[in-house]
Amino acid sequence: MPNEPDQSTTGPNGPGQPGAAASPQPGRHRRTRAEERIAELDTSPTALLARIESLTAERDAALAKADEHLALAQRAQADYANLKRRSAEERDAMLGLANEALLAKVVALADDFDLAVDHVPADARETPWVEGIAAIDRKLRQLLESEGVTPIKALGAPFDPAVHDAISHVPGTGRPEGEVVAEIRRGYRIRDRVLRPSLVAVSDGSGAGRTEQPPSTH
Repeated sequence: MPNEPDQSTTGPNGPGQPGAAASPQPGRHRRTRAEERIAELDTSPTALLARIESLTAERDAALAKADEHLALAQRAQADYANLKRRSAEERDAMLGLANEALLAKVVALADDFDLAVDHVPADARETPWVEGIAAIDRKLRQLLESEGVTPIKALGAPFDPAVHDAISHVPGTGRPEGEVVAEIRRGYRIRDRVLRPSLVAVSDGSGAGRTEQPPSTH
């Protein structure tokens, strides 16, 4: 019986030639790059503690940076909100001023209608033309009231420089000093502000409280 070649030394290239690759032995594997890096690290307690401290410092720095960015974002948001609020307030103020200027012109027109109605001759008061003028005057009053414009009380009231503009002092009225005794031009408020002060004349106090003395007898 011929001798069979030794299979352990026979490769694909013939007897005595090694094989192309040897299969790895069970239980062994090639180390990954991460494992190699871990193996290269100094795992002594001192080195690990230093590494922990370094990572903690990096974390604290990152948190501080994040807090700084958050504060900047919140400040920018607050600045934008304030700018938006101021812009809205300025727009409302400008619209309010424009509205007040227009209402002041309507008030001046109402003055003209008042003068026209007050100076209508007695024999013409019942004519349709005068009634039409009076109707327009009433509509103007209603328009002003709808916009919050109301007359300022003047006649008989104590003089108030916030709402009255005194142009003369009248002597010998018998009224207390500072009391409004005549209204030259009607004043108006627009809600809680003065649209136009009243032009008034006030008493100078002379003759106030004077009483007649009975004649003396001898």
